[in-house]
Amino acid sequence: MNTPPLAGGTAGPDALAPLLAAVLDALRTGALDRGGPLPAGGPTTTARRVHTAAHPLLPDHGTGPDAALGPLVHALTQGAADPADPLCAAHLHAPPLALAAAADLAASVLNPSLDSWDQAPAASALEAELTRTLARETYPAADHPDALLTTGGTEANQLALLLARERHPTPLHVVHGANAHHSLPRAAWLLGLPATHPVSTPTGTLDPEALHHTLTRLTGHPVLVAATAGTTDSGAIDPLPALADVCAAHGADLHVDAAYGGPLLFSDHRKHALHGLDRAHSVTLDLHKLGWQPVAAGILAVHHTGRLDPLQHTADYLNSHDDTEAGLPDLLGRSLRTTRRPDAFKMAVTLRALGRDGLGALVDQVCDLAATLADKIHHHPALTLHARPALSTVLFRPTDAEDDQVAAVRRTLLDDGHAVLGRARADGRLWLKATLLNPHTQPGDLDRMLKLVEGHTPR
Repeated sequence: MNTPPLAGGTAGPDALAPLLAAVLDALRTGALDRGGPLPAGGPTTTARRVHTAAHPLLPDHGTGPDAALGPLVHALTQGAADPADPLCAAHLHAPPLALAAAADLAASVLNPSLDSWDQAPAASALEAELTRTLARETYPAADHPDALLTTGGTEANQLALLLARERHPTPLHVVHGANAHHSLPRAAWLLGLPATHPVSTPTGTLDPEALHHTLTRLTGHPVLVAATAGTTDSGAIDPLPALADVCAAHGADLHVDAAYGGPLLFSDHRKHALHGLDRAHSVTLDLHKLGWQPVAAGILAVHHTGRLDPLQHTADYLNSHDDTEAGLPDLLGRSLRTTRRPDAFKMAVTLRALGRDGLGALVDQVCDLAATLADKIHHHPALTLHARPALSTVLFRPTDAEDDQVAAVRRTLLDDGHAVLGRARADGRLWLKATLLNPHTQPGDLDRMLKLVEGHTPR
């Protein structure tokens, strides 16, 4: 048996070239065969196609690369929910930039692991450059801000709670709006903290007066307040300056989950919506949303690098004291994970290539598109708009439809493979959710989306 070639080294590019040609061809034909944002036929049909392409998945004798790679890439593509399709608009699931995907390929080929310097010399240096840059973007006036890379907003929120817990000798209480991400109460459970204190958000955002009353009841307990800059359901942004004032008055820590809304910082037209963000002790960001990165691209920023001290950890084979004292960077305290991909690389390439103005233009583009969609719904005789969008998410529903009918419309569109819309509850009703993250979407695509919803609504 011939030993399969490796991706790295001087021979790697020659070995990759024919494989990449097969991948690109299968990506193209798979998307054409899918013919829309989602495979038609629902879960059973998709599972049957995947089984046909993959079976047997572990044969006694291998098929060779040609018979494995092309057909499986084709099956994956044909059965994908493709965020590059304008009608795939359910979730905070952005289409990655071609540039970022290409950078991610280079990272996969080199395969550095960010748990010790001798596994990732250049990658660790570039990660340090990236985290310093994003920390300074989040905390422009802080003396020593810092940031860590995470797998996404969920891990970043969990780390924020962990760091706050380690600062206090008695059980930490976590307060958040009812609009907050589900990862916050889950993180409290994972960390052995008391059950969180959700504050009702009838207007869609965390009310400072309601927060004041909750913190008054918790006087004498250490508290972390988690605000949100871009809720998952509607993109709403909590009033950060007022919430920071309330937290300061009560001596509570403030964390802001800005996994969705954080990249407004790049937009000269919209960054005012994040005024007060730099008053938080920690901030969650996630560039696989309004940053157009392949997963994973999460960040936890802190206003002072000392906040990260609880993560310090020593494993002699990775960061022995004498190696560290001799000048080798200590990477183990930069994450709760050991083996880590070089996710900083694709982000660094994107930031350098597009710059603040290029990223800001993309943010403005999708937010403007959401405003256009809201206008179309507002003037549509058969549809009802929930509210003007704060970011790029629009909630709407067929006028006079019951909740079960709204849910059925969404599932029918999924089963037919015609459109991928999300669902959200607001004001006691179920709404369709369009999360617009594709900067190539055109107003005509929005018209098609609304026509599909109208055409599938029971009369």
